[in-house]
This record gives sequence, structure tokens and C-alpha cells, in this order.
Amino acid sequence: MLLRIIADADCAGERLDSFLAKKIENTSRSAVQQLIDAGCVTLESGKAVKSSLKVTGGELFLVEIPEAPENAGLTAQDIPLDIVFEDADLIVVNKPKGLVVHPAPGHEDGTLVNALMFHCGDSLSGIGGELRPGIVHRIDKDTSGLLIAAKNDFAHRALSAQLKSRSLSRVYETIVRGKMREEAGTIDAPIGRHPTERKKMAVTDRNSRSAVTHYELIAQYPGYAHLRCRLETGRTHQIRVHLAYIGHPVVGDAVYGSKKPELGLDSQCLHARAIKFIHPRTNEEMRFETELPDYFTQVLAKLCAKNQ
Repeated sequence: MLLRIIADADCAGERLDSFLAKKIENTSRSAVQQLIDAGCVTLESGKAVKSSLKVTGGELFLVEIPEAPENAGLTAQDIPLDIVFEDADLIVVNKPKGLVVHPAPGHEDGTLVNALMFHCGDSLSGIGGELRPGIVHRIDKDTSGLLIAAKNDFAHRALSAQLKSRSLSRVYETIVRGKMREEAGTIDAPIGRHPTERKKMAVTDRNSRSAVTHYELIAQYPGYAHLRCRLETGRTHQIRVHLAYIGHPVVGDAVYGSKKPELGLDSQCLHARAIKFIHPRTNEEMRFETELPDYFTQVLAKLCAKNQ
């Protein structure tokens, strides 16, 4: 649903997130901030905005409200979790490939959120909204690896602040097509919705937000490369879009790469390998790393065999 909201002159000087929260029925300020962070709020010109933007009066804001599942009521489901760390404030899980993080159209249940509700009971923060309790950040359905969930609003706010300040570090490993010309590099290119395919993202100057990905070569194989990527920002599909943009799409990524399965994969070979953050309660630096999953090591084994 697309809303067109004109700023009244008497709202001049008010923060955008506060202004929109008053204009959109049944929406909290934190929910508006999430919409803004997701790029769902723009000026009429298509220019992206920030929550802290001061309204001057007379602007026309376009607000895209994502569709919610018909039945928004969530149920706890006994889905096994690979728990890496847990305490009273947060939980770090190793998500398997194929598991959706939170309910969305077409995936109303059987998600990580349903599993967290079963495991944590009522101990999940509510900042993420009714459909995303505890979710501080997300990874795609077919991306595996580490993800943090908050058990209370205090932890959620602190972790979200680290994401915003870029002090929460996330490191991924992936296998891409092609021969890398450099052993390391940085991709600094803004990402926004694809101009014609709304389910895809793209490098674009229109209605986009800054996106920065750092990468380094782990190993080069004939026709393929094993990379380590560190996110400086966290845009939707960022690593997949950025690597495709420089001519090295992620292996198995039918959206941004080859439509045909390769190396036995029919979805992206991308794993959230490590995560580092400051514990919101103790201020202790926390760092976790997980082993590469079987699907990833099997691809590496095939590449090593071809290289002999």
C-alpha cells in the first residue's frame, strides 16, 4: 500500500519519524523508523530520507507499507535451533539455509521467529513489531549463518544503535563466479529497489541508500573464487547485488546470477560466518564464528577436485 502524506506547515521543525507516526494510523515511531531504514519512505522526487530529517512544511512524502500476512497472529513452533550463545538479553543462532527469518506473504509460519517464540516464550523484544519480535537484523532465506535476536527492548535498542553506527561487525563467506583481478577491494555503490522488478534490488542513484561492502580473496579456482566479505552497511541483498555489480555473481544465485543450477546448488552459496558486537548489558566485546555448513564445504571440495 502506498501512502501520500503532505507535511502541514504547523509541523515545521518536527522530526520525520515523529511526524509520520502521528499521520499513519496504528503505527509507532519505531515502526516508522524501520520503514525509513528499509527505504520505504521517500520524497516525491524519489530521494531517500532519514528519520532525523526535520520537516519544513509542504513536502510530499511517499510511504510504502509492506503487505502483511492475512493472519498476523504468530504461533510458537517447536523448530530446532542451533544456539551459539544465549543469556537474559540476547540469543545468537546459526540459521540454516532455507529457513525464513520472519513471517511474510507466502511464509506465514515455520520461520525463525516462530522457533524463537517457542524457545524464548515471552522473552523477546517488541520493537520489531508484531511479526518480527526480537529481530534486530535479518539474513535471506537461502543465506545461512549467524543472527542475533534481542530478548528485551533495552538490548534491542542498544544492538540497533550498533548497527546504525556500523560498530556491529558481520563477516560472510561466499563463492562467486570468475577470476578476481584484485585480492581485496571495496564496493561503494548505493542500493535501492530495481526500477522494473520490485522484488529485486539494484545499484542505482534513484531512491537508494549508501551501501559499502569490503571483500578479500580466500582462494582462487578455475572459473570461481572463494571470498570473505565484511558489511559496512546492511542493505537488502547487499552482498549479492554488489558482487553481481562488479561481474562476480554469487554461485547459485538465480536472482542476480545464472538462472541455471551450478556446482550442485540451486540457491546462493552465502554464509554469515562471524559476528562481533558489544554486549548491551556488560559492555563486553562479543565475537562468534561458526563453521562452514555442509553445502558450502561440498562446493569447495568440488572446486578443489577440479583444480587437481
